[in-house]
Amino acid sequence: MNAFAEILESIAHAPIEKRAMTNHGVLNEAYAYAKPSSFSRGMRIDIGGVTLLLISGTASIDEHGVSVHIGDFSAQLRRTFDNITGLLESEGCTWHDIVRTTCYLRDIDRDYDVFNAERTAFFKEQGLDPLPASTGIQAHLCRPELLVEIEAIAMFRTDNVGVGKE
Repeated sequence: MNAFAEILESIAHAPIEKRAMTNHGVLNEAYAYAKPSSFSRGMRIDIGGVTLLLISGTASIDEHGVSVHIGDFSAQLRRTFDNITGLLESEGCTWHDIVRTTCYLRDIDRDYDVFNAERTAFFKEQGLDPLPASTGIQAHLCRPELLVEIEAIAMFRTDNVGVGKE
């Protein structure tokens, strides 16, 4: 049986466990905002030795829920990457486990070149190969001062099945 078939077989009969993700060191909870929102920073789903992280739209928000780096696209993007990194670390994984990002830019015509250059540099710093699948979308974001927001999906094994196999 090939590795993919083994994964499907284990998932087919495995219980599914889910829980909210958080890292108060980098982000507060959305329900704690002055104007509360009803969502989790992310969901961790464990299925038969495979973990899936669904990270909610994350932006340049600090641990107190305050928007930071107002008007500075590059700094907002770096803070967004740092916030996602903190969420990944809280679940025991890294950017190497990211399989997809959805990137929302307030003004894609104005900011895409800077966004792509910064993202390329960040991914290179992380040593990512292959790169995650990604989509860039222009959108009105939840706060008028935010210029970029990123959702991410990570997937990794929590057991040793398939590790070290050719």
